[in-house]
Amino acid sequence: MFIAMNRFKIASGKEAEFVAIWRDRETHLHEVPGFREFHLLQGPSNGEYTLFASHSTWDSKDAFEAWTHSEAFRKAHASAGGSKGLYLGPPQFEGFEVVL
Repeated sequence: MFIAMNRFKIASGKEAEFVAIWRDRETHLHEVPGFREFHLLQGPSNGEYTLFASHSTWDSKDAFEAWTHSEAFRKAHASAGGSKGLYLGPPQFEGFEVVL
C-alpha cells in the first residue's frame, strides 16, 4: 500500500474557499485502478496560514504513479492554477510506502 500526501499552507481567512474548491471539484479518482480512498485534512493555524494536507491511499506506488500520468489526473488538475491568493507557496508532496 502507498500513501500520497500534499501539504498546503493556506492564507488565513481563505480556509473555507480552499475546502469548497476540494469539495466541489470532480477528482476522477473513481476511474483510477488502484485508488482506495481520499481525505482532506485540516491542521493547525498560526495567524499567517492554516496547514492542510490531501491524503490518498493506493494499492501501490506504481498505481499512484500511473494515475499521475493519466487523463484522469490531467482532468482533476485542469483548474489548479486558478486559485491565486489562497496558497502561501507550492504544495509539498510526501509519499510513503506502508511497512506495517
